Amino acid sequence: MNASSPTAPRSEVGPIAPPIIEGAPIIARNVSKWYGDVVAVSDVSFSVEPGVTALLGPNGAGKSTMLEMLTGLLHPSAGTIEILGKPVRGDESLYSSVGLVPEQEHIYPFMTGREFLTLNAALQKLPDPEEAAQRALEVVELVKDGDRPLRGYSKGMRQRAKIAAAIVHDPQIILMDEPLTGTDPLQRSRMMELIRKLGREGKTVLISSHVLDEVERVADRILVIVNGKLAAAGDFRAIRDKIDEHARGVRIRAADARGLAGALIQEHTTVAIRLEPGSNGGQPTIIAETADVRAFYTAVPAVAQRANIRLYEVSAVDDSLASVFAYVVGR
Repeated sequence: MNASSPTAPRSEVGPIAPPIIEGAPIIARNVSKWYGDVVAVSDVSFSVEPGVTALLGPNGAGKSTMLEMLTGLLHPSAGTIEILGKPVRGDESLYSSVGLVPEQEHIYPFMTGREFLTLNAALQKLPDPEEAAQRALEVVELVKDGDRPLRGYSKGMRQRAKIAAAIVHDPQIILMDEPLTGTDPLQRSRMMELIRKLGREGKTVLISSHVLDEVERVADRILVIVNGKLAAAGDFRAIRDKIDEHARGVRIRAADARGLAGALIQEHTTVAIRLEPGSNGGQPTIIAETADVRAFYTAVPAVAQRANIRLYEVSAVDDSLASVFAYVVGR
């Protein structure tokens, strides 16, 4: 079988394969991964520097496969991956330099947060696991909840506990797979600030997501993967400016969806509004299209407040995001 599939279409916003920065903490060279006749990742090359970089793509694009190869959990079918200048394959010493926040929860609900982190610190053979666990609790702001069983943690708290487990050994590189999934707006805000803080401290943070507006708030650079291929890479602002020329979909849930929809249609950033039926006769969901998503995200809470309508959710529409990726790569 051929190791690579056809070259991805060239993006209008940046090179498909930007020059690799030698000496960068993470380097992937012509990496492919296939399962039988199914190609999950195809001839991908990139480098990741210190700070926060987003690995962005629709669901099923190959992001999780790429992260698992970066950690050594999966081996590439072709190509090489270097972490801190060393090949990942066969070098277990690199595990002490990498922290992984998996999408799936790998926690022990009967343990307290402190016990869970102490166990992870002990597995890393740290000299003082209890002290390391305390430091990690402080970083993720879970000290007051550290002695509670994990089964009693909210979704946002469990996500922070997963991050604490990933950083308990103070790794230089932190890989996060969809860390914001399932969190409410307040939890999401706290998580974003934590991720930004890690980047400011000089860590190399690679965060995967399928939601553009989430990672925009934490990342300076972006890697876009579509169908297992690198479609665009580079400075977030340049890519985002190009994307913003394309109408975007936003999902909104509120206590009075019809009232809020009527108010939002008056906003100059609104292109179109429709209502999708709610489940069991509940409130419908607003699906809005906007030509200026940043201004629209700012306008929605203000409009809801003026109308005295409680907001439950404001998020990107995944189908619209897929069309944005198609637009970016010129398909």
